[in-house]
Amino acid sequence: MRPSIVRCSSCFLLAFLVACGTDAVAPTDDESRPSNLALSVTLKGQEASEHGDGSGVAFLEATGTNVSQFRFRFENGDSYLNDTGELTYIFTEEGTHSHTITALFYSETNQADSISRDVTVRVGPPAPEEMTLVWADEFDYEGPVDPEKWHHQVIPISGDSWANNEVQHYTDRTDNSYVSDGTLKIVAKRETYQFEGVTKNYTSARLNSIFVFKYGRVDIRAKLPAEAGTWPAFWTLGANINEIGNYHGSAYGSVGWPACGEIDIMEQNGWDKNHLIGHLHWGDTQTGVYQSQGGTRTIANASTTFNLYSLIWTEDEIQILFNGEVFHQTANTTGMPYDNLHYVLMNIAMGGTLGGSIPGSFTQAVMEVDYIRIYQ
Repeated sequence: MRPSIVRCSSCFLLAFLVACGTDAVAPTDDESRPSNLALSVTLKGQEASEHGDGSGVAFLEATGTNVSQFRFRFENGDSYLNDTGELTYIFTEEGTHSHTITALFYSETNQADSISRDVTVRVGPPAPEEMTLVWADEFDYEGPVDPEKWHHQVIPISGDSWANNEVQHYTDRTDNSYVSDGTLKIVAKRETYQFEGVTKNYTSARLNSIFVFKYGRVDIRAKLPAEAGTWPAFWTLGANINEIGNYHGSAYGSVGWPACGEIDIMEQNGWDKNHLIGHLHWGDTQTGVYQSQGGTRTIANASTTFNLYSLIWTEDEIQILFNGEVFHQTANTTGMPYDNLHYVLMNIAMGGTLGGSIPGSFTQAVMEVDYIRIYQ
């Protein structure tokens, strides 16, 4: 039983077990003073993730000999006294921070000793169940992708080619994108294909969401292609982009890239399938100068297991997550164009800047998407 539950304005998590005190309270030589001191902090969800499930819930337990009362102190000034040695503490400030937790042990004769340790903890962003689902595709149908939800972008955006030296044509054929057995399949293929008089040796699909949104959480559960030379991506662009062939045209404005802002929820290059990339590209709203920043995350099972790729986008911050854990975050400042409507893109590019060399043995690769959900 945990008799005390408290909430703080600070952060959370980590587990440790310690068995000796500091000099926060000077002990005496009296044999009745507290001894055999121990303090454990266990995080909710820690069995699945080292830093807990992001809820901020921590279970504290202090034990010792010759102890009649326990006090728990936190560096933000919170202090709680009880005679059980147990406390459920809820940290609420999002992000990763270092904090000090101190347990003080008092004997019946009011002699005392203490344990104090610094811990680095993380509180996650709001869970989907705390938000409202505003748009989704569960891919629980068969055949072509839902034309009420998705637009195939097929017109090359740079003359007869795509950006970043990609070497594929994108098509709207079910050879390259379709829904079956509860998942969307985006298929990149080696084949000779001609579009508007230009022949290329690879095809794939690039989907634009018809839905646009500003701020919220995007969750995409997917398996990624394993083949070298493939460049899969889940990302967003400002709906005001003047890019040829995109669904929204000039409905929300007409600016170039990177002025529109881009958020890469997930990218993977063609030669390293054990890492993910999360990245932002934008043009400074004051100077127009190109800016970018991002992070990477190790992954061991991208092509064999469905994993969750997520974006949390608020007025103040942008976070990119893998399986619920943030691996890149940045403040959303006035110099960034992330206060406008965006839409989601899903595609597999071939070759190019991040795809790299395509092996001669390549035939096709599949990216499989279980669902996409957007919450606000």
